[in-house]
Formats: sequence, C-alpha cells, structure tokens
Amino acid sequence: MSATPLAKAGANIAPDTALPPEAYRQAVDQADLAISITDEKANILFANEAFTRVTGYSKEEIVGKNESTLSNHTTPTELYKSMWADLSAQKPWAGKLLNKRKDGELYLAELGISPVVDASGKTTHFVGMHRDITEMHRLERLVRNQKHLIESVVDAAPMAFALLDPTGRLVLDNQEYKKLVTDLRLKEPAHTILDSLLPNWRETFAKQPQGCLLNQREARIDRAAGRPRWLSVTTSIIDMHSDCADSYFCAAGQPGLLLVISDITNLRDEQERARASALQAVLAEEERTAAIREGLSAAIFRLEEPMNVMSSAIAVLQRRDTASAAMLQQALIGSREHLETLRQVIPQSPQEIVVSVNMNEILRDVLEVSTPRLLGAGIVVDWQPASTLPAILGRPLQLRMLFKALVDNAIEAMNIKGWKRRELLLTSELKNDCIVVSVVDTGPGIPQEWRYKAFEPFFTAKGGSGKHIGTGLSRAQQVVADHGGIIDLEESPSGGCAAIVEFRVDGDPI
Repeated sequence: MSATPLAKAGANIAPDTALPPEAYRQAVDQADLAISITDEKANILFANEAFTRVTGYSKEEIVGKNESTLSNHTTPTELYKSMWADLSAQKPWAGKLLNKRKDGELYLAELGISPVVDASGKTTHFVGMHRDITEMHRLERLVRNQKHLIESVVDAAPMAFALLDPTGRLVLDNQEYKKLVTDLRLKEPAHTILDSLLPNWRETFAKQPQGCLLNQREARIDRAAGRPRWLSVTTSIIDMHSDCADSYFCAAGQPGLLLVISDITNLRDEQERARASALQAVLAEEERTAAIREGLSAAIFRLEEPMNVMSSAIAVLQRRDTASAAMLQQALIGSREHLETLRQVIPQSPQEIVVSVNMNEILRDVLEVSTPRLLGAGIVVDWQPASTLPAILGRPLQLRMLFKALVDNAIEAMNIKGWKRRELLLTSELKNDCIVVSVVDTGPGIPQEWRYKAFEPFFTAKGGSGKHIGTGLSRAQQVVADHGGIIDLEESPSGGCAAIVEFRVDGDPI
C-alpha cells in the first residue's frame, strides 16, 4: 500500500529506464530525512530508518501507532486545527511541532505533510517528512538573543553609531544617530561629517579603506536655527560578509566603515565662552588701535592738502618776495618733519601668520562679539550658515575685523531713530568653488553713486555727525584683497544694503 504512490510517480519514466518499485522503497527507507506514511486517520503504516533514529522508536514499536504518540501535547490546539483543515482540503501542510522521543526527551520537529489522493479523488494516505531542528532552533535563538543584546547595548550607548558599506549606504545605526538626523535636519549626518573631515572619503574608502581612519577628530555642524553642534568622530574598518548566495564559497568579505560619534557641544561651548571673552578683548584692542591708525592717517592726509598749497605759494613768492618765500619754505620743511614724526608713531597693523580658517567659525565669532550691540539696537539676526564649509588659508584676526566692520556698518545703517524694520541676514554658502558670505541689512540702503566711493580712503556718509571718523570700507576691501577675494555692495530685496564677499577655496585670486 505504501509503495502505490511511489510506483505511480515512476509511471512517466521511459520503459527502458524505469526503476522497479522496490528501488523506490529502498530509496525512501534509506533516505536521511525522516519519512512516515499513515492512513487517513494518521495511523503509521510505514517509517524509514531516519524516522526511528529521530524518534527513538523501532519500526516494530511505531508502526500501527498514531502519529499523536510523538506529540508532547503542548502544541497549541489552533495549530492542529489549521493542519487538519489544510489536509482535509487535500492541501499540503508545513509547520513546526513540539514532539517527544521514546526516552521522553523533547525535540522540535519541522514537519511537512502531503495527502496522497487516489484515482477517484479520495485521500488514502498521508506522507510525512520531518527533521529534528532543535539544535538549529537553539542556535537561531542564541543569535537572536545576542543580536537583541547587542542592539540594546548599542541603542543605550551615549554616543551615535553608524556603519557604512563600501558604497556609503547606511547599514546599521542606533537611537543616538537617529536623534542626530532629527536634530541636525540632515538626511545622512555621517556623510556630512565625513565630507567636512575627509572631502574625498568615498574615493579613498573604495581604493584604500585605511585612509578613512580617524581618531577623535572634531567636526562642527552649523545650523540655521540654534547653536552649532560639535562632534568628536572615531572611525574603524569592519570586515563584513555578504549574505548573497553567490558569496557562499567566497571567503573574502567587504570593508565597512564604522563611525563612533560623540557630542562634545557642551565642552566646546565652555571653551568657546572663554575664547570669546579673550577674543572680544583682542578685537576691542585692535579696533582702538585701528581707530588711532586711521585717525592719524586721516589727519596726515588732511594736513598735506594745505601744505601742498603752501608749496605752490612758495613757488609763486620766489619770483616776487624771496625773503618771504624762504621763511615760508622753512616753515613748510618744519611742518613736513612734524608730519613725518607723526607718521612714524602710527601703530602698525598686526602681522598674522596664514593658517587654515573655517569661515563659519569666523562669522560665529563676529556674531558673538557683536551680540551686545545687536541687542541694544533691537536688531533681529537671521543666521543661515552652510552646514559645512571647506577650510581656506587666511589670517583669522583680519577676517574677523573685516566681517565685524560689515556688521557694524549694518547696525549703524539701521540704528536710526524711528526706523522700524531692523533685521540682519548673515549667510555663508559654497558656490562654484567659492565661499560666499552675505551681510544683508534692512536699512535705508546706499545710493548707486556711492557704491564704489564707499571703498575710497576716508570716505564717509555720516554727514559730519561726529560719531566716527568715517574712513569708509577701504580697510575692509584691503583685507579682502589680501585674501584674494572680492567685495561688492548691492541693494538687498528689502531696499537695504547687501555686502557680498567671495573667497576662492583654492586661495587663487578671483
């Protein structure tokens, strides 16, 4: 009876290659997979050698008994109902059952049952195939538990983790990293951080992964709203193995880049506060020195005008009154000596060395120092920095003085009695290999004919108010020129003035 379906299965084999039914019986009996054949009521009619090895029952002991003999009677009733519903509908069923061996030891069986249907369409037998997956289940649970434990530890860690594959795709992260995505409003903070620290990290990682190793490198991420975030980053190379079938026989894995990111913003804030106080003192001293320098330069410039007139008068007097001309000449010589003495006491500009400069840090310093004046004038600041900017070579103090002068000019332009709209927009962006900084105010603006005069030495639009010496933007233009950049004044959308400064990233003059 048990050989009938096997014989039918061989009916389509050509006569010259057909196997005898006994060969099928021996193949089933000697198969390594546990196989049993039952009647329609699940009474066992046949069991192969593998079945007896798994269950511990000999053929003589198990044949004639019901399959329920193996049950531990702890399998949910709903599972049996589902099984019999499928088998009654002449559908195969597959699932897992908790069984018991002859010696009472429990094991997890992965079972597949197929109904055997005769020519009249009636179910006559059931063929069951099952294997002991207890050890596999134990290992799966062990791996699952370890995975859960690792994920719990990683998620509970105070630092962010991000694992990138060779294409830069994020394959693993934790809760702290997800918080970074939300806080920084960046699609992939790991990419932004690597872009700022290793601009060519993608090519380096593809060719020489060790070139992407970082040890507690600090990255600054500026945000349009809120304070900047300081992150300490350490990277390591992780050997990852593909889960694709075609990699089964390939021992070599592929490198993954693991980023461990710590937020050090609070620590940097404390350092920045101390540095800002020192910087404010340095800038104040430099402003005083610059004011003295510009005041003396302006005085000398103004005094030279009448002396030039005296020189012309001497030339005329020499033909009419030689004695008077000689006396005037002596006075002129003395005056020029005094002017030269005055010129020699003009404080010199500080000599700074050229270093790597982050423009966002320069602008942030200027805003920090200018905050008291901005608040005093009731000016609202809209700070829109690029999230990251490449460093350029420059002189930090001069650059701070440059942008502070532009911010001061904007404050003065809007700090007019009765002027209602007082907004300052400060932006930085990377555009066509240039760092572009815009200082835009909502003041009365600057007339078209003054836009170039504003850069002339000693030009002022104050109209003799006496509030400052009014030496214009010549010094700011000089700083920009010293850094190979350009500065221009434009009309802002609000009708105010927009000061646009551009520096090339490579340092070449624009």
